[in-house]
Amino acid sequence: MSAADPTSAPDRGSAHAAVGGADEALQAAVADLLDRADAANDGVLPIVQAGAPVLRTPAARYVGQLGDLLPRLVDAMRRTMHAAPGVGLAAPQVGIGLAVAVVEDAGAAADDDPRERAALPFRVLLNPSYEPLDEPGGGSERAAFFEGCLSVSGWSAVVARHRRVRLRAEDLSGAAVDEVLVGWPARIVQHETDHLAGELYLDHAQVRSLTSNENLVRYWAASTDPSDAARVLRFPLA
Repeated sequence: MSAADPTSAPDRGSAHAAVGGADEALQAAVADLLDRADAANDGVLPIVQAGAPVLRTPAARYVGQLGDLLPRLVDAMRRTMHAAPGVGLAAPQVGIGLAVAVVEDAGAAADDDPRERAALPFRVLLNPSYEPLDEPGGGSERAAFFEGCLSVSGWSAVVARHRRVRLRAEDLSGAAVDEVLVGWPARIVQHETDHLAGELYLDHAQVRSLTSNENLVRYWAASTDPSDAARVLRFPLA
């Protein structure tokens, strides 16, 4: 997920994944990708852009395919996310069809940001899933804001997402993650988890809201609330 809200890596899809253990062929391919990134770009990986099949193929569940190589991949994904810059990155976005994602966001400076952009510390998510949660007063609430993606470079659109979700995953050590996220952190987790299902944010966006990032700054940057954009561009916020 982009922070504001053409290169490519070779597809290393789920067909290579060995169920239940290390996959030597996949390890060799990923090691080669990391070595080339180290040599050419300070360890920053090329980000796959929309149209690449790996972005539309559900990622394989991570069951140890990369062995001791996983921490090195995670470090490279973190560097790539920071360099982009972005607040989340899923392994298919660097051409690797495994259910691995990294997320991190410093949060918004303003306490009254309507996006509820609280800080999200860096974390690694293996095999993440989420479910919407009801609000304390009852009912599930959705919030609509402009959203971008590092794999749809240069564009943003309004997406209505669940405001509160329960995240389940494993961390880098294999320990269980089970927590409730609200606001922008919940949006980041939904965005990155959707990547692992072969989905892009555009699948859930209001198409009439689609804007170049240049026009996002020109016309709609005065407020994070997309209500004015919805009125002028004529799209619903629900």
